[in-house]
Amino acid sequence: MTSQPTDNPAQDVGPARRGRLIAFLVAAAFFMENLDATVITTAVPAMAQSFGVLPVNLSIGISAYLLALAVFIPMSGWVADRFGPRSVFAGAVLLFTLASVACGLAQSLPVFVAARIVQGIGGALMVPVGRLVVLRSTPKSGLVKAIATITWPGLAAPVLGPPLGGWIASTWSWHWIFFLNVPLGAVAIVLALRWIDDAPGKARPFDWIGFAASGVGLAALMYGLELMSHAPIDWVFAGALAVGGAASLVFALWHLRRTAHPLVDLSPFSVQTFRVSIFGGSLFRVAIGSAPFLLPLMFQLAFGFSMVASGFMMLALFAGNLGMKPATSFVMRRLGFKGTLLINGFMVALGFAACVAFSASTPLAVMVAVMVLSGMCRSMQFTAINTLAFCDTTPGQTSGATTLFSMAQQASAGVGIAFGAIGLSIAERFTGHAGAPEVQDFRIAFGLVTVVALLALVDALALPKDAGNRVSRHPASASAKA
Repeated sequence: MTSQPTDNPAQDVGPARRGRLIAFLVAAAFFMENLDATVITTAVPAMAQSFGVLPVNLSIGISAYLLALAVFIPMSGWVADRFGPRSVFAGAVLLFTLASVACGLAQSLPVFVAARIVQGIGGALMVPVGRLVVLRSTPKSGLVKAIATITWPGLAAPVLGPPLGGWIASTWSWHWIFFLNVPLGAVAIVLALRWIDDAPGKARPFDWIGFAASGVGLAALMYGLELMSHAPIDWVFAGALAVGGAASLVFALWHLRRTAHPLVDLSPFSVQTFRVSIFGGSLFRVAIGSAPFLLPLMFQLAFGFSMVASGFMMLALFAGNLGMKPATSFVMRRLGFKGTLLINGFMVALGFAACVAFSASTPLAVMVAVMVLSGMCRSMQFTAINTLAFCDTTPGQTSGATTLFSMAQQASAGVGIAFGAIGLSIAERFTGHAGAPEVQDFRIAFGLVTVVALLALVDALALPKDAGNRVSRHPASASAKA
């Protein structure tokens, strides 16, 4: 007897295989979104010339994209519950793709900024809803591999974005940076409609106060931190924005705990593994997020490397990221989440400590080896932290957990870049090298980053030995049941 085709195309693929395909699909969308956050940095001169403005004015295009992401991420869970994850994810990819076309066709800076804002809105819905889709389509036993798959774009894009943008702008034109999203987006939309189930959650009233407080707070915090990464720094204005944004987020948390229909469900914070991923995990993200800012500056300004040589060093970091993926599940089965976070986390801190010892006379082979090993460790740590967040959350908490996780991830990414800039600025003031950092300035900055990475281990110490074992499949889970 032959099987009949189902009404839902998603069911035409086996559940396990469909889960893997969805993870790759979401990873591709994540890469497209993460890449656009950094890819235009090296194309700024060409774009400024095209728009007839100063290169410094193009920073508003980068900021507008990041701020739109920050404002609309908090509402992503509500939108997915209201309209269904398949419709929202496919719609977000469509919006992102059309906005990319508008960016490429823009003839003036205001039009470009407006298109970047729309692009940011699409990305704000695409990332957390995409993660939600992966979590709902993946059994707990396959969570490590699925999270590892969707983690690498966030590691790869900051490294590949700047050199790729510069190559496209010089080889073709800057417009193609955005036009390349069109075929990727079109394929992603078709596959999303075919593979993803569409099951809207429980409809609830929209929480306007929660949206305003969380969105404005996250945007103000991100913008304040972003201003701290550019010299000269207006400490008063940037600090006021960051503090005001943090205060707005605190009010948002107060409101969300008390309102009958919160925009974001805060119940995942009652789960220890989720809390560790958010709080201790954010410290690791801050430390790791400082690397793409500090390393290229150190290679070029302190060691005198060319842009090509500096880019090669960063590609070594990326090679380490990819090289660790096949071993991720094996390591976590052997060590469990607690062991992985503590042992590998110490290795992450050791990698930053090794950067403290770098000098212009350090053999290139040694620096490349450190970059590769550091990339492997940070890839493992990201996968462990990101997977731990969803080990023990219930299906009813998944929507809120993905939204909260995306907000924390976005904030810590901004804090990481700002922390690197602030650490370097403190070092310059201490050594008297203001505006012209030397080797010792970067050593001090990387020393501060090492301390932050070590502090992140404290949160992991509180985890029980069997934390997340049903996901990591660490053998201790068997003894715990006996």
